[in-house]
Amino acid sequence: MVGNQWAPASHRVKEFLARNNIPYLWLDPEVSEEARRLMAVSGKQKLELPCLFFTDGSILEKPENREIAERCGLKTSADMPFYDLIVVGAGPAGLAGAVYGASEGLRTLVVERKAPGGQAGMSSRIENYLGFPGGVSGGELARRAVAQARRFGVEVLTAQEAVGLAVDGPSKTVKLGDGSELKCRALLIATGVSYRQLEAGGIERLTGAGVYYGAAMTEGESVRNQDVYIIGGANSAGQAAMYFSRFARTVTMLVRGPSLSSRMSRYLIDQIHAVDNISVRHGAELLEVQGETRLERLVIACDDGQTAETVPAAALFIFIGAVPHTDWLGDRVARDESGFILSGSDVSGSRVDADFHLQNRSPYLLETSLPGVFVAGDVRHGSVKRVASAVGEGSMAVTYVHRYLSGV
Repeated sequence: MVGNQWAPASHRVKEFLARNNIPYLWLDPEVSEEARRLMAVSGKQKLELPCLFFTDGSILEKPENREIAERCGLKTSADMPFYDLIVVGAGPAGLAGAVYGASEGLRTLVVERKAPGGQAGMSSRIENYLGFPGGVSGGELARRAVAQARRFGVEVLTAQEAVGLAVDGPSKTVKLGDGSELKCRALLIATGVSYRQLEAGGIERLTGAGVYYGAAMTEGESVRNQDVYIIGGANSAGQAAMYFSRFARTVTMLVRGPSLSSRMSRYLIDQIHAVDNISVRHGAELLEVQGETRLERLVIACDDGQTAETVPAAALFIFIGAVPHTDWLGDRVARDESGFILSGSDVSGSRVDADFHLQNRSPYLLETSLPGVFVAGDVRHGSVKRVASAVGEGSMAVTYVHRYLSGV
């Protein structure tokens, strides 16, 4: 891969390759003679960066994720038009649902828009997940789960996004971003959440050029011996602080609350306090990010907004809030005011689909307002935002899928 270090498109491609376990070598043409030679022998007067150079001599210029997936041999189209179970989202909940569904004889397909693992897949170290006493990275956990799912015959589509849902009696139709459609008997929604966009001056312009949402572990080397800032006070932020402390000169966590203990596990708090180059600033708020072509400085409000301080920064990693991926459902599935999907007893009578009355029953525990459409993981209203609970919900949802299918 040839691309400029601080170009948002370069960051996107690096992240996609890394999170999908595609080996690559990255070269920056501003500092690499080899990169410039590759560009010179391409036969083109001007290449649109980033570019992917393959061993057969072919080149992809500024590729989209689906192009990369298809060229690198990842599956982007389904083998069959109809499945027993379609799972939308390949985070811990979705992968657990797929493993349990396929292992119990259901023809199962998973649709993932970016890379397996979800937010958990971006965690550098998960140390409180049962069965891994030495901890495990989110990427490794996702890789093992995908391998397990495929062993049971699960199809996993990558770089495909669900954009619509239609229901015709017992058949559900998932519409994909490329215009294709897939049908199933039961649907499990496990699309998870993304980090909420931070409102601060200049942040949109520098996103991907020093400002990142999530851990962005591909940027570890780029911040070596420099100053890094992290916004957030939950486990994901703490794990990122521990990871980047191995590269950066200093890591500063900006936390609005007075303590880490309300949202972060005790073991992680103890680890953070034991690392010399990590500091935590409570009551701090980001006002502005500054820089020409990349992040260079942060303007931080401190002393409860009484004063402002400008500090040098090589990178800013943001871990705040949770925005569910549910817009594609429209009004077909009942959601709360924040967009999280209602299920079981949380679905009020007026929002339950009429087919429930015909079947003379209420929604099962993880069933949505539509019969045969289930939800698991962070995208569910009232869920516990932990990997273990997401895995539990995904596997438990398959029990209710079987109950539903036995009555159809």
